[in-house]
Amino acid sequence: MRAIRVASAALLTASALALTAPTASAAAVGEENVTAFGFSISPKTIAAGGQVTLNVDGCDDGDTKVTSGVFDDTTIPKGQKSATAQVFWDAKPGAMYEVTFTCNGSNPGSDKTDLTIATGRPDGSSHHKGVKAGIGGSLGGLDLHEIALGSALILGTLGTAYYKTRRRTGEGNS
Repeated sequence: MRAIRVASAALLTASALALTAPTASAAAVGEENVTAFGFSISPKTIAAGGQVTLNVDGCDDGDTKVTSGVFDDTTIPKGQKSATAQVFWDAKPGAMYEVTFTCNGSNPGSDKTDLTIATGRPDGSSHHKGVKAGIGGSLGGLDLHEIALGSALILGTLGTAYYKTRRRTGEGNS
């Protein structure tokens, strides 16, 4: 009988801990469109206000127009392989923006890629202001409500497990 209670408590504890652990999210992997010209953007993840390099290959005899909702339209002139663009300062951290490359040369076509805005400092400042004192360490950027809720769930689970498994005095003596 005791083994059943211990197993139940262990299962309850494991379930609660599994539910309080952060879940991993996986991006869907899809097929990319194939174009007659190559293109890339680097870096693929950038902070708001940062500068990205737009690269194209195989569109040598015409201009390449690059458009996105996160930076001004940019043209890579005929014969050049790259250009730079400044990401808007008000780009939403964590958002993914679509970037479209359109070749107007002998290999005309259009294709898209994604640019992710990094989650950075919440004040949006671009210059270093020195050491930021405060919580820091492993707690920096964590939400105290989430920590409190997680702690309450874990403590509740452990308390329930203890209650269910402890040997009660006088249980079989009456």
